[in-house]
Amino acid sequence: MGRTAENVAARYGVTRAEQEQIAWESQMKAAAAQAAGRLAGELVAVETIDGTVDADGCLRPQTTLEGLASLKPAFGEGGTVTAGTASPLTDGAAAVLVTSEEFAARHNLDVLARIRATAIAGCAPEIMGMGPVPATLKALARAGLSIGDIDIVEINEAFGSQAVACLNELGIDRARVNLDGGAIALGHPLGATGARITGKAAQLLKREGKRYALSTQCIGGGQGIATILEAA
Repeated sequence: MGRTAENVAARYGVTRAEQEQIAWESQMKAAAAQAAGRLAGELVAVETIDGTVDADGCLRPQTTLEGLASLKPAFGEGGTVTAGTASPLTDGAAAVLVTSEEFAARHNLDVLARIRATAIAGCAPEIMGMGPVPATLKALARAGLSIGDIDIVEINEAFGSQAVACLNELGIDRARVNLDGGAIALGHPLGATGARITGKAAQLLKREGKRYALSTQCIGGGQGIATILEAA
């Protein structure tokens, strides 16, 4: 996976400084969200033999651009990807409830958003991190929307290089991306990320009073997946 992140950086001209900038932004946004209590509503405490876990454990609010610049390349001499610009090892789980509109009404459920369109697309395995680009374009076409219609974007930051490259290719303004931080700060637990970012996108639509949200991530092996949500 790390090699593919280096491939993306080289092919799409993503500098180490750009990777460190998005990593720092992710950490700062996540730290601010945690300090303000904005993450509490999406967390469920877990009891362990060592006590209660009720907060994400891999946030690094003390991160600085200078500190990131001092890290060694993680995947070979001369590389640009470091431990600070990759999502950390983390455990986690996520759940979302998806129902028909009729079921939600019958059971008086608080509906956050509607699924407007979904799409899966393939890409070259050696640049698997670019999967969100074709998947997003396909989902937008199915929804009859353009990227300019999207108000909220949750893109999985598997690596800073691929997140930057995807956002650049799609022409997405970073001001609407990962408002409370992304996977570089929060972690990327396999099997949970899709539910986490899609649920987060739905929550943000309601919190921010916006209409459309995009959640998208790459898939190892050379794929991407995207979901477009519309506010309920």
